[in-house]
Amino acid sequence: MIITWQGHSCFKIQDKIGPDGLTIVTDPFDKEVGLKVPNFEADIITVSHDHHDHNNIGALRGQPFIINCAGEYDVKGMMVEGIDSYHDDKEGRERGANIIYRIEMDDISVVHLGDLGHVLDNAQLERLAGTDILLIPVGGKYTLDAKLAVEVISQIEPRLVIPMHYKTKDSKIDIDGVEKFIKELGVTPPYEEKLKISTKDLPHEDMELVILSI
Repeated sequence: MIITWQGHSCFKIQDKIGPDGLTIVTDPFDKEVGLKVPNFEADIITVSHDHHDHNNIGALRGQPFIINCAGEYDVKGMMVEGIDSYHDDKEGRERGANIIYRIEMDDISVVHLGDLGHVLDNAQLERLAGTDILLIPVGGKYTLDAKLAVEVISQIEPRLVIPMHYKTKDSKIDIDGVEKFIKELGVTPPYEEKLKISTKDLPHEDMELVILSI
C-alpha cells in the first residue's frame, strides 16, 4: 500500500503503482484552500461531507466511483464502509453530518475520519475495531483539536496515526498547525514524503505517528 498526502484531508491511497493498480482518493479540495488541487486518475473517491474543501470530485480524472453516503461498498474488489458521524459536538446542529470511511486494502484497514468534530460512541467504535492506520483531523476550529484528537486515538487504538486537516505553509484555512498535536500525543514522528507499507511493516507494540509532507 502507498499513501500519499495531497494536503488538507485529501489522500491518494494505492494498492500498487501502475495501470493495474487501484487508486482511492479521499476528500479532494478546491483551489480556495490555497494548495495545488489534486488532478490525477482515481478509481474511487470518498467524500466525508459536502463542503468545497472536501468535495471537489470534478478535479480528478477517469471515471471514479463516488462514495458520499454511509453504507458498505464493494468496488473492484475493494471494501469501503461509510459510518455516520457529525462535523461538530452538537449532533450536527452547527456544521452538519460527517462520514467516516473504513477502507480495506492489502489486508490493511485504513480509517479516514473526515471532519469529525466529536469523540466516538460505542456503536461507532465497534465498527472501527481493528483499525491499522488512522487518518485524523487535528487542526481544531472546524474539527477535532489536538486534545480531542488524542482522546479519539485512545478510543480507536490504531497501530499507526497520520494527522491531517491542519495548517500548512500555503493553506488558507485558519486552523492550528500540527505541532500542538505532536506535543499533545507525546510521540516523536518521522517525516516522510509518502508511506509505503504492508501488513508485516505495521507496528506490533507501541503505536507510531508519521507526518506526511505535501
